Amino acid sequence: MRVLLLGAGGVGSAAVAIAARRDFFEQVVVADYDPGRAARAAAVGDARFSAVGLDASTPGAVAAACREHRVTHVLNAVDPRFVMPIFEGAFAAGAHYLDLAMSLSRPHPTEPYRRVGVKLGDEQFAAADRWVGANRLALVGIGVEPGLSDVFARYAADRLFGRIDEIGVRDGANLVVDGYDFAPSFSIWTTIEECLNPPVIYEHDRGWYTTEPFSEPEVFEFPDGIGRVECVNVEHEEVVLIPRWVNSGRVTFKYGLGREFIDVLRTLHKLGLDGTRPVRAGGVEVAPRDVVAACLPDPATLGDRMYGKTCAGTWVRGAGKDGAARESYLYHVVDNAWSMREYGHQAVVWQTAVNPVIALELLAEGAWRGSGVLGPEAFDPQPFLDKLVEYGTPWGITNR
Repeated sequence: MRVLLLGAGGVGSAAVAIAARRDFFEQVVVADYDPGRAARAAAVGDARFSAVGLDASTPGAVAAACREHRVTHVLNAVDPRFVMPIFEGAFAAGAHYLDLAMSLSRPHPTEPYRRVGVKLGDEQFAAADRWVGANRLALVGIGVEPGLSDVFARYAADRLFGRIDEIGVRDGANLVVDGYDFAPSFSIWTTIEECLNPPVIYEHDRGWYTTEPFSEPEVFEFPDGIGRVECVNVEHEEVVLIPRWVNSGRVTFKYGLGREFIDVLRTLHKLGLDGTRPVRAGGVEVAPRDVVAACLPDPATLGDRMYGKTCAGTWVRGAGKDGAARESYLYHVVDNAWSMREYGHQAVVWQTAVNPVIALELLAEGAWRGSGVLGPEAFDPQPFLDKLVEYGTPWGITNR
């Protein structure tokens, strides 16, 4: 296996650190728009890793890099603006493809908070037949959320439940970053995108529909000492992925953002600072959202100032295999102190990065195989969860 890893930010760098301990691949080429950042990420004292500069905004550039380095698998760890050129470039070069976030959505033009427009991933699923015809796999949404949360959904359907009334992905943390009044632990560009777009909800008898951002607040009890966190509806890929492979009456995604974080996002929106179209200021053109990102600390650099835990998980309600009522939360917790001590990467990016590395290993071993555009739910969850334990980061279940 020869991998082109696109993106040497927090998640890409953490993926290198994790993969360096495994032996399932021949080469990983780390590519980034900034060649210096790619070189720093690849500098792990392992000859299997190399670095190149690459502008991933065009399919041709991605395809050329794949051909030059004889790449078999492309791992896309950049923000979702670049999903389609990387997706198409991998296909053109005859490579398999993995990503952590899917192609961007577009709200319904007249009823954005009632009806879906273009959903997350629609552009990729529209190309599924081409990928099947070429006998190539595009494994989409294989981070932690989406990704591990989807694996949990499939595991619950296969092993725990006879009937599922609702699947709710719930994400919460008690992380604190010293020295900053506002310091997101993940890409602010992506956070703005998913938090301010109309959240999507799925119901079996209604299909997909949308609601207001930050709607339906609920207090969710997270395990391992994190405790009660208020969670709200946010747009996320699980809601469009899970119903394609798992039968459920309802699917939602809710994120524990916190009141202050929500207020900041709403203020950015009111001021137009969440915009992606360039505006002219002082003789230059720049997208407001890029300015916001430039003013905030790089999440990859926050680990030594951060403490606490982050939890990703999938809450499932319905009836167990015995027909009795059942409610379970399948979850994965990472303590920032552990991820910094063991890998030198903060908890949120490490928790995201471990999942595509595991997926690549399963593909290399043949435990996972397929063609077309497939989500994590399309595969047997047990080998993935076994690998998670093997990597030293176990998962858990609480019954409620």
